[in-house]
Order: sequence, then C-alpha cells, then structure tokens
Amino acid sequence: MRVSYEHTGINESELVEYKNKVSKYHIQLENRTGKGSEFLGWISYNSEVDKSIYKGIKDIAAEITSNADALLVIGIGGSYLGARAVIEALTDSFNDVGNSGVRVYFAGQNLSGTYLKELLEFVKNKEIYVNVISKSGTTTEPAIAFRMIKQLMEDKYGDEAKNRIIATTDGEKGALLDLAKKEGYRTFVIPDDIGGRYSVFTPVGLLPISAAGIDIDELLLGVEAAHNEYSNAELMENEAYKYAVIRNILLKKGKDIEILVNYEPKMVYIAEWFKQLFGESEGKNYKGIYPSSALFSTDLHSMGQYIQDGQRKLFETVIQFDKLPQDMNIPTDPADLDGLNYLTEMTMNEVNKKAFQGTLLAHESGNVPNIVLNIDSLDTIHIGKLLYFFMKTCAMSGYLLEVNPFDQPGVESYKKNMFALLGKKGYEELKKELENKINE
Repeated sequence: MRVSYEHTGINESELVEYKNKVSKYHIQLENRTGKGSEFLGWISYNSEVDKSIYKGIKDIAAEITSNADALLVIGIGGSYLGARAVIEALTDSFNDVGNSGVRVYFAGQNLSGTYLKELLEFVKNKEIYVNVISKSGTTTEPAIAFRMIKQLMEDKYGDEAKNRIIATTDGEKGALLDLAKKEGYRTFVIPDDIGGRYSVFTPVGLLPISAAGIDIDELLLGVEAAHNEYSNAELMENEAYKYAVIRNILLKKGKDIEILVNYEPKMVYIAEWFKQLFGESEGKNYKGIYPSSALFSTDLHSMGQYIQDGQRKLFETVIQFDKLPQDMNIPTDPADLDGLNYLTEMTMNEVNKKAFQGTLLAHESGNVPNIVLNIDSLDTIHIGKLLYFFMKTCAMSGYLLEVNPFDQPGVESYKKNMFALLGKKGYEELKKELENKINE
C-alpha cells in the first residue's frame, strides 16, 4: 500500500506536526489502554487465535460446497458487510464458472418484505445451507429473516435442517446461542473483544468467504502482512497512520466529506463496508468525517458535476490497482463510425487509467483534494491487507478526533423508537409519546 498525498495540497511538515500524537495513540492501541480498549482484539486476533478454528471453518465450507447450490447469510451491519465486500471483490460477477465455491446470498440486512419474498422464491428449489450471524439473536432485521428462513429450511429438509444451519454468535449467552443448543446447530463464536465492523477476519466473515471459494489462508496472509507493516510507531513509515493524519488535516481545513472512489465495480461493497467502518467509528460528539463513495467513471456522469463545481467541502480517496485480474483489447472497426479507432492499440484498463488521471487533475484544479491509495494487485492477499489497513487507519483517526472508535451509542436511538412504535413490551410510554408527535 502506498498513500500518495501530492494532490491534496498538504506538505510533509504538516504531517510531521502529528508525530507525537500518533506515537501516543499508537502505544494506546498496541497496549490496549486507550478508549474502547475492550474491543481491540482485532489488532492481533489472527496471529493469536487457535488455528483449529480456521480448520473448522474450512471443513464446513467444503461441506457446503459439496452439498449445496447456495448459502444464505443472515446478518446486518458488520455481520454481513465484510463478507459481502470480500466475496464481491474476489469472485466472478456473473456466474460460477471456475469458482470452487457456492453462490452466497444475503438476508436480514433490511426490512423489505419484497426483497425477502423474492429471495425465498429464488432459492426454494435449490440446495441450501444457512449461516445466521448475530451476537444476541434478537436484532430485529436478522431475527425476522431467520424466523422465515428457518421455516423454509424445516419445511424443505425436516429434521435434516439442523445440519444445514450454522450459527455464528456469542460463546456464552444470548437467544441465538440458546436456540442453537436446543436445535443442535453447529456454532462459531463471535469474539467478545471484537466489534461487528472489525469482525471480517473472524468466523463472522471467514465462513461465508470460504464457502464462496475464496482461499482464506491467502486472505489471512494479507492480514498478517498488514498487521506487521502497520504496527510501526513511526508516522512517516506507517501508511495507515499517514492516511489517518491526512484525513484529519483535511477535516481541519473544512473538508468534512470523504468520497471513497473506485474505478472497479467489484469494489463497490468494499466501499459500503468502508462507510460503516468510518461512519460508526468516527461519527460521535458532533465530530467526524462523513464517509461516502462513488464508482467512476459511472458516477462521473451523475455526481461528477457536483464534485467538480459544488460546495468545496469534499475530498476524495481514490483506490488504484497496478494489476487487475482481467482485461480486454479494444478492437479495430474498419468503418470507424464511432470514432474510436484511435484507441485500438489500448486495453480497457489502460483507458480506465487515463480516465483516473484526467479526473484526478480536473478535481484537483477544482479544489477537491485527492488522496490516492496505490495497491499492487486486486487479489486475495491484497484485499486482506487493504481491509486491515482501513481498520488500523480508522482506529488511529478516531483517537486523533478524541472519540471512542469502537462503540456506537447513537445506533440505539432509532431502535428504541422502532420498538415502541411496533408495540414491544416495555415501551408503552414512549409509544404514546411518539404517536402523539406523528399525529400532530
């Protein structure tokens, strides 16, 4: 990973001013003494965990691929976004040809009856396994989806259904753990010291990723490489810390909206995962950078005008790969009616690169700072490394903002209102209050 800030207007002396702060917060992260220290298990989880867990994941993933056409993953937030991000980045976009895994479909990440009905209709005649992921088992969205999918599985497989449902949940308590024990589901444990948005490299993410045919050993090689590289206390030698500092310098200059830009459609869910990671970690105490995303060149034909000429509160972080897994040559057309023959010596990836370079210069001239993350290759090892890079950046960036990057107190506000309006026991007074406001 190489972080380029030459198109941000920031000079090295501005970064160096943060050296002492970064050193202090680095010690707090590594020694687990800072804010939210009880949720810092992700920093070294993959080097400390009992490796038999990985064997168990791979064994069940192999069973799924041998006996199923589809895996339904039920979860919301960090319980599904990490897995979906990795799977979409590293598998074929349109079919299973050459892929040793099963197709993975997601449920419980919304409350749409239309979505769930269509999903159940789509998979009902397929051979199915289910991985339900929830710390408690009572989170509304996945709990509703699991109730309905559980019924489908029992109608379809009878007593055999219990062998096709795997629960990833708390190791000691909770409704889902109780149900798993009662029904005889196999289980994996969500570590107590790792929050959902940091959990992609635990069984939360690794079981669906492995079932999709992705080599989790390679993914974890990338994680281990990132762990070693981004444990360096020196700001100017640590690309994750450097990125954290650049973001905070831009925030102080009034750039409070970050657009994560990709030029590869496979990376769209990496951006969705990124938005949860940074939004839930930094958005507290009326602080934080608002994380958004764009897919170029697609969004240059929709949001490009605003980015170029709208309010100057934006900066972009652009992901660029030196090597991509596929490419195509642009053919010659003798008639040249579309006027594209001047491109026939080029590949599509070369054209995409020129689009990036032209956009970078245009947006810089429009006073939109651009950070560029240069990555060697879009492959399993580098995706593992990229996600760990973002997690380490986010932890440091949260500390620089003086917030706890590992809690999410604001998430509970909407839940209380929703429970009250739905008539959940214990929320009677709040229900009356909210209904009065709605009817005013």
